[in-house]
Amino acid sequence: MKLKGKTVLVTGGSRGLGASICRAFAAEGASVAVNYRESKDKAEAVVNEITSSGGRAIAIQADVRDEEAVRRMVKEIEGEWGPVEILVNNALYRYEFDPDHRSPSDTLTWEEMQNQLDGTLKGTFHCVQAVLKKMKEQQFGRIINIGTNLVNHPVVPYHDYTAAKAALMGFTRTLAAELGPFNITVNTVAGGLLDRTRASRKTSDEVFELVRSITPLRRVTRPDDVAGAVLFFASDWARQITGQYLIVDGGLVMN
Repeated sequence: MKLKGKTVLVTGGSRGLGASICRAFAAEGASVAVNYRESKDKAEAVVNEITSSGGRAIAIQADVRDEEAVRRMVKEIEGEWGPVEILVNNALYRYEFDPDHRSPSDTLTWEEMQNQLDGTLKGTFHCVQAVLKKMKEQQFGRIINIGTNLVNHPVVPYHDYTAAKAALMGFTRTLAAELGPFNITVNTVAGGLLDRTRASRKTSDEVFELVRSITPLRRVTRPDDVAGAVLFFASDWARQITGQYLIVDGGLVMN
C-alpha cells in the first residue's frame, strides 16, 4: 500500500468527492480524518465503511471557516495519530450546480461571492496554517487543493464558485513557491462536472449529456476518477511535482 502509515485530513469528507477521496486513501493504508461541518451521520458512515474493511478513520466536526475550530480539529488528529502529513482541501460551502437557477452577473450578490471565498479560500487558509508548523518540523508535507475546470472552460458561468476556485489556484502556486525548501508540495486537482454528487444533483440531464458528448473520453467524470489524481499527488511518485494544476475531466479541457 503506497500510503501506509500516513496521516491524512480530508475536509468535507463526508460525501461525494470527499468521501471517495477518504476511501481511496484508506485503501492505500493511510489513517484518514474525515472532516465534516453538518453531516455527522454521513461522516460516520464513511468511517464505518473504512474501519469495517480493516482501515483506520475517524470523523471530526469542524467548520473550516472557523480558525479555532480548525486548530482544535488538527490537535485532535495529532493526539490520535500524530501530525497531519497530507492535507486535502475539498470542503465546499453549500453550493449546487443548478444552471437554471444560478445567479447571473446582474443579480449576483457580494454575499454569494463572499460565501464561496470563505468556504474555499478562507477554509483552505485556516487548514494550511494549522498543519504547517508540524510539516516544516518533519520536512515533509503534501497539500492538495480541489479546483475546477470551470476556471478554464466556463461551460456554465457559476461566477461565485469559479472565482473562489481561481483564487485557490493562485494560493496553491504561491504556497508551492514558499514551501518547497521544506519538502512540502502543494498542487491542485481540478475536476469537471461530477456524476453525481449532492452538488451536481440539480444539474439537468441535458447538461450532463452535453458534457458527455463533447468530452473526448465520452463520459462524465466520476468522484473516483478525481480521487485517483489526489492519491498521485500525495504519493512518492509525485515527489518532484509542486505548484501544478491537473485537470481530470476526460479531456474536455486540454492545457
